[in-house]
Amino acid sequence: MRKLLIVLSMMIFPVTAAHAEVSVGIGFSAPGISIGINLPAYPRLVPVPGYPVYYDPRVDGNYFFYDGMYWVLQGDNWYASGWYNGPWHMVEPVYVPLYVLRVPVRYYRRPPPYFHGWHTEAPPRWGDHWGRDWEKQHGGWEKWDRRSAPRSAPLPSYQRKYYGEQYPREPERQHTIRSEKYRYQPRETVSKQYYQQQRNQGGSQNRGQGKNSQEHNRERN
Repeated sequence: MRKLLIVLSMMIFPVTAAHAEVSVGIGFSAPGISIGINLPAYPRLVPVPGYPVYYDPRVDGNYFFYDGMYWVLQGDNWYASGWYNGPWHMVEPVYVPLYVLRVPVRYYRRPPPYFHGWHTEAPPRWGDHWGRDWEKQHGGWEKWDRRSAPRSAPLPSYQRKYYGEQYPREPERQHTIRSEKYRYQPRETVSKQYYQQQRNQGGSQNRGQGKNSQEHNRERN
């Protein structure tokens, strides 16, 4: 009986741990990863005409900025980050903001093969690509009143001074710098969730440092 319990625990706990690494919160993969985006400096973002979205025409990739976050499409996957060089988190299609998905095909600097034949002045045909389930959840997504579109989020130009070895990779440091330099509050649920996770990671890190400091002081005393 004891051996059976041990075997069952070995079967259950690895699955649980693996699941914890796959998804955190709303649609985000965890932990952050590198996707090959390695800009030497802050991007030159320009507005997509008529949309609350920016893009960089010089970047060799599908690179956008919306609602205080950077968005990248690689192959069939969307990735998001609060900083221009990541680390990046994969976002499930159902959670990608519609204003990002509405950007016309012509602004994708490296369109995936399944874009072939799609009208360049229209948004990608996500319903055809992602299927009926996605289409049901986003009925009429490509139709919107341009007069009701939100204002573009201000660009986080404070990140301009961070490049090369000065670029912060740790989530807690990224959050600390952003909270000091950037006052914009995101409107999209997925963006709010991302920054909430960063705040939680920063708080956990600070609590851990405080606990280690207290233990160190007790040992000295």
